[in-house]
Amino acid sequence: MNSSKKSLKDFLFLHLLRSLWSASGGFTSTASPELPFLSELPLISLQFHLCLPSSLTILHSFPSLFLFPHEPTTTAAFSDHILSVISSTCSQLRGLRYLAGPVSISSLISLSTTCTHLSSLSITLSRPTLFTWVLSFPFLRELSIFFCSDDGVEKEIELNKEYELWKNEDSDAELELEIFCLTGIKADDWGMGWLWRSCKKLKSLKLRNCQGVGDGGSYSSFLQCLQGLQEVELRTCRSIVDGVLLKLSENCNSLNSLLVYDGGSREGLLRFFNQCRCNLQKLDLRLPLDLHNNHLSAVAVNLRGLSILRLQSCCLVTGEGLKALGVAMSSGLEELALINCDVVEREPGLLATLGQYLRQLRKLDLSHNEMLLDKEFISMLVSCNYLIDLRLRGCKGLTNATIISMLKSCKSLENVDIRHCCGIESEAIELFVKNSPRLRRIEVEETKLSVAARMWTSNKLIEVVV
Repeated sequence: MNSSKKSLKDFLFLHLLRSLWSASGGFTSTASPELPFLSELPLISLQFHLCLPSSLTILHSFPSLFLFPHEPTTTAAFSDHILSVISSTCSQLRGLRYLAGPVSISSLISLSTTCTHLSSLSITLSRPTLFTWVLSFPFLRELSIFFCSDDGVEKEIELNKEYELWKNEDSDAELELEIFCLTGIKADDWGMGWLWRSCKKLKSLKLRNCQGVGDGGSYSSFLQCLQGLQEVELRTCRSIVDGVLLKLSENCNSLNSLLVYDGGSREGLLRFFNQCRCNLQKLDLRLPLDLHNNHLSAVAVNLRGLSILRLQSCCLVTGEGLKALGVAMSSGLEELALINCDVVEREPGLLATLGQYLRQLRKLDLSHNEMLLDKEFISMLVSCNYLIDLRLRGCKGLTNATIISMLKSCKSLENVDIRHCCGIESEAIELFVKNSPRLRRIEVEETKLSVAARMWTSNKLIEVVV
């Protein structure tokens, strides 16, 4: 019975793929617009069962795949089998995300011999590992690696020896990687030094849940990949934030975007803001316990080129620090986010003052400030006449009066998010979609869309996200 069900699933899966492919000639791209070399790649995401590998043969013409498991865990042997099928049937691949389980170096080498034009790869690896296999993918521009447990260490070491990857560790290479994302690095992960020294063309570096940069905690190799970086993201990397920010301030003049989430260093942040020599344009911080007014003052003095400032759950900053930023960036800031920042609700008149300073704002995000009231928000809105993007998700204290003010003050709005705004009713939403001349997208609960509102969104080609 189970076998019959699996066969039926395979049959339906294949039938669906054939229908979609013949009807549309491909799939709509979900690649990020920030990655130009991927922006034209169709992407198909598959949730597969253990019976699926044979069905992958239908995918030979797809340039990009994202495979993820139905089961919560997948064995290394099964992962290697999937990659083997992909290698033998999907020679046109340019993008592959396989996150079901750890893959072996041997399966990656095999993949490189057939998928010769692969430019984007996301995989999971076991420890320890070597990285010289990356040389086998000459067109690789984007690489994401997730590290898992040390299972199968002895077998992996033997395979590394078999493919003679050890001998390349002593000589640096020049990889073409531009975007590099690493999750779960430890201080004692060996092999990272070669990788850092070989990534001299990096534009974007993203570190997530990392306890070190490898090589026993030494930054000597790491700093060699920093010179041309334009974007850095540090998520849940408290133990290395201080060191990474120090090396960035000393060795990177090209950085224009910095994100630090869930774990920072007060001293490291302050030193970076005071000493960095780059023209930072975007700063995105989610630091509930690490961001203070002195940090904002340093940003106001030293980072006047900012055009995007995003603060989330930054509970320790006050209106004084935000007002200093507003004064310093009155002519240049185009996007401001104060998400779940209780200072917005705690200090009356703050938003009105920020609105008067930041009249050039194009995007504003005040999501998840549950106690924000109409009076405070409207006092800011009357000064922000150039907004095209407004996000108020989860602002439960706002009412229909906010919608009326949006219609009066923000006639250029194109994108609006008002989900989970309990006080905003369907009548106001109907009025808004009817009378907003440039609205192109609105996020709102389906239950708040009246028949008339649906008609207006359809007639005006407004995208509705429910």
